[in-house]
Amino acid sequence: MKKSIFLTTVLATSMLVTPIATAQTKWPIFNGKATSTQGLTIDPARGVLTLAPLLERTTPAVVNISVSSKVKIPNNPFGGSQMSDEFMERFFGDRANPFKRDNNDDDPQDERTMRSAGSGVIIDAGKGYILTNSHVVDGADEITITLTDRRTAEATVVGSDPKTDIALLKIDLSGLTDINLANSDQVKVGDYVIAIGNAFGIGQTVTTGIVSALGRSSAAQGEYQDFIQTDAAINKGNSGGALINSKGELIGINSRILSRSGGSNGIGFAIPANMISGIMDQLVSYGEVRRGRIGVGIQDITPELQEAMGLASRDGALVRQVEADSPAEKAGLKVGDVIVGFNGEEILDSNDIRNAVGAVELGKRARISYMRDGKKHSTKIGIEKAPDDEETSAVESDNDNDALPSSFDALDGATFTDIPADLEPRGGDKGVVVTRVRRGSDAFEAGLRKGDIIRAVNNKDVSDLASFKKQIAKKKGAMFLSVQRGRNSVFVAVR
Repeated sequence: MKKSIFLTTVLATSMLVTPIATAQTKWPIFNGKATSTQGLTIDPARGVLTLAPLLERTTPAVVNISVSSKVKIPNNPFGGSQMSDEFMERFFGDRANPFKRDNNDDDPQDERTMRSAGSGVIIDAGKGYILTNSHVVDGADEITITLTDRRTAEATVVGSDPKTDIALLKIDLSGLTDINLANSDQVKVGDYVIAIGNAFGIGQTVTTGIVSALGRSSAAQGEYQDFIQTDAAINKGNSGGALINSKGELIGINSRILSRSGGSNGIGFAIPANMISGIMDQLVSYGEVRRGRIGVGIQDITPELQEAMGLASRDGALVRQVEADSPAEKAGLKVGDVIVGFNGEEILDSNDIRNAVGAVELGKRARISYMRDGKKHSTKIGIEKAPDDEETSAVESDNDNDALPSSFDALDGATFTDIPADLEPRGGDKGVVVTRVRRGSDAFEAGLRKGDIIRAVNNKDVSDLASFKKQIAKKKGAMFLSVQRGRNSVFVAVR
């Protein structure tokens, strides 16, 4: 019996080992001919797996960036005496003392020189173009580039785009090495990646990992984000450095990390190469990004909205608002349409369409595809100049609910009333206003807020409280409300 078990184990082991050995013998590296398009290769002389040949080709394209800038020194809260200065230096240390002033008679007394470090990637050796993050060079008075061969050069800023965190620099040096851009749309979760940069300012550092996720974004307003997430260690100083694939192609520029300590927790984010490409072209041409817009307000499709609106899928960007006389209105788009394609790109959510439109130069035309009543439509749409960002706030009503002659409690936690005659909101006086929303209630969780104006229920216009009650009475399952919030419109689904 023991002999039988032993024989079975040996056979099973050989079944597992044999295919691996067979596959390995087909690798070119065993013939001593490691190709330049491979990541890991075997060094025939040492017999070890290594990334060295790949890195020897790519690391010269990654540079260290040293930035110096003048910053205002805050006033010492303990006064400016020698005793208080000595106390602050003991507490903070001489270098970290935020109130220390340079002992230089030529410098203004309220300024000091601050130095920081980052990384960059040479993207065009012939023209001396270097990509980095906008935040690396923001406010810089002097930018010094150091190459892997220890040569240095002063850089000028060709252009910067804070909304994507991309900046383009230029240096005047010969014999540079650049790196090719990959098609980042072909990147997949699980791809092997290498991060190269000036971690913590100590010099060029290489780390490895995989693509952990795609299409990441934060809630930061006014930014265009479509990050590649990686677990390759990225730390302070890596900003602006390269994230490359196993072929040595640039798939992204390392931009930020998610960390409580300030060090790498294995969650780093890179700006994808395809987003960089369009931004770089405009920075070269204009020194800035001239973004366009089509004049729609959009939002993601939640499961509740999908149910309430009877949509076949949650893919796409839901049009919640169409501005008058905008390219969207001229192209025939309507509130409730779902944008599913733009300029040849698939649109899966509101972030996709925002990024796609923002990358198109104003004055151009693009093709847009959208779903309406279950049918797909496609048309051309113009791109017009995007206005300056404006902060919009909800319409607030100072009237207390108890003082209102007519109010209506519904949707578990919200109170509604007719629009007061003295309110005069944008869009007219048809509808009902939310005067109170109990925090934590179903209405609050659905997204209703005090000051919201309900204009329609399930696409049926609401003129006053009576018509709102009538529409609410028809409720069966989920329904969606057309809500005006300040200058914006939004769909809110409730059950």
